[in-house]
Amino acid sequence: MSVAPAPQQVRFCRSPDGVKIAHARYGEGPPLVINTCWLSHLQYDWQSPVWRHFVEGLGRSTTTLRYDERGFGLSDWDVDDFSFEARIADLEAVVDDAGFDRFTLLGMAQGGPVAIAYVARHPERVDRLILSSCSPATIVDEQDAEMEEAFLHLIRVGWARPESEFRRVFTSLMIPGATPEQMAWLDDLQKMATSAENCVAARRARYDVDVRPLLPGLDLPTLVIQSRGDRLTDFADARELAASIPGARLVALESENHILLADEPAWPIFLREVTDFVAPAPARPDVAEAVRTLTARERDVLRLAAAGNDNDAIAAALSLSPRTVERHLQNVYLKLGVSGRSARAAAVAALLAAR
Repeated sequence: MSVAPAPQQVRFCRSPDGVKIAHARYGEGPPLVINTCWLSHLQYDWQSPVWRHFVEGLGRSTTTLRYDERGFGLSDWDVDDFSFEARIADLEAVVDDAGFDRFTLLGMAQGGPVAIAYVARHPERVDRLILSSCSPATIVDEQDAEMEEAFLHLIRVGWARPESEFRRVFTSLMIPGATPEQMAWLDDLQKMATSAENCVAARRARYDVDVRPLLPGLDLPTLVIQSRGDRLTDFADARELAASIPGARLVALESENHILLADEPAWPIFLREVTDFVAPAPARPDVAEAVRTLTARERDVLRLAAAGNDNDAIAAALSLSPRTVERHLQNVYLKLGVSGRSARAAAVAALLAAR
């Protein structure tokens, strides 16, 4: 019987310029350091239907270390320097304070360039690199400048307002497939994560960051993973990363969301790809034991699949949507350790064998 990991442990360290950086550890297993986007709050994320599944899912098989960037979340907000060099120094301070000698580094969104620069400077510390929904360069040219100024204006006038209409612009770009509840949580996270002034300063400091010259020199196993329909990061950026880093593997996810949601089929695929990449998969669990981990609803779905029903028929029989049926099946595949085109047949065989 598996034991749930202990609650996250929040600690603080100081970057070289004295800024306090909050970081949190959760789970057990090989160390995984997450250099995430600016939109984070270590405590609020734990309650959020937008982020909690990331922390819980990754914490089941890794020791997950994540942190709030300077000016955001539980880290110091009274900050003047949001430069790229300062952000690299923050990551260096966090991993040193955590005591990790070697680890896997996951760069998400705007954390990707920082992760790449860290690996280039400290190749002896990083075993594996994962780049998720990120671009190797944030060059703001004349064509982009007008749109960026419009975004900055929205932040200045609407970030701290009680109503969420202004913040909903950013939410709709990040999670267009979300439910109203999920969108409302992300609306609120923006206001809680930082001030309008910090958000503007941090965005401006990200202009003209370009780590493309570093990519060919990276010499470690690398996984690049991104949604095909991501509205904030062009999928062409993922292709460029995978093509430029020697030996990198690219995984395309069928989603429009920049932040993957727990109830979409792409999420268990992301989780499986990342956890399998961080450490070699353990031997497949005993079939009967694995089947016992399925929820009652997952068993119902699998029994109907075993009877030869397709997803639409299963959805009609259980008064569910086909999308929900697919989500249950993806969770079943993950728990049973099956994948690929034969996953459905393998899962059905596992159910029958466990009877």
